[in-house]
Amino acid sequence: MIKKSIYIISFLIIIIFTHNESFAQSFFDKAKKKYEEKKFEDSKFLFHRDIVFNPKNAKSYLYLAKIFNTEENQKEEEKNLKSALLLEPSNEEAMYMLINIELKKSNYSEVKELKDKFLKICSSLCKKNKNIEETLKNIEPNNES
Repeated sequence: MIKKSIYIISFLIIIIFTHNESFAQSFFDKAKKKYEEKKFEDSKFLFHRDIVFNPKNAKSYLYLAKIFNTEENQKEEEKNLKSALLLEPSNEEAMYMLINIELKKSNYSEVKELKDKFLKICSSLCKKNKNIEETLKNIEPNNES
């Protein structure tokens, strides 16, 4: 009887975790669809819900950063990019977006450090390094080489 109860409880736990995982995935999928439809307020709400159920989903943070970029809310964009990179350090899109923020701030040393990391992880966005280099030349301090 006890073994049967343990099996039933184990089965219920597996069902609950599987259901919660698919439930959380549906938030991300719905949020991404709303994002693609350019319904940013709806997608922002759903990405936040996804993060509640799946706090380690770097993609939700990245999409939130993209939304905040369209809203020109650089503080929130940067915060979400840093969260995405904390969870997924090899996320080249998040890294590239963060580099652009630092370029706008003319933060030479930070751009240089991020650019070095970017070159190590880039696979599809490597072409963007040329743009980074050109912009970096414009902000390069006179006392550094």
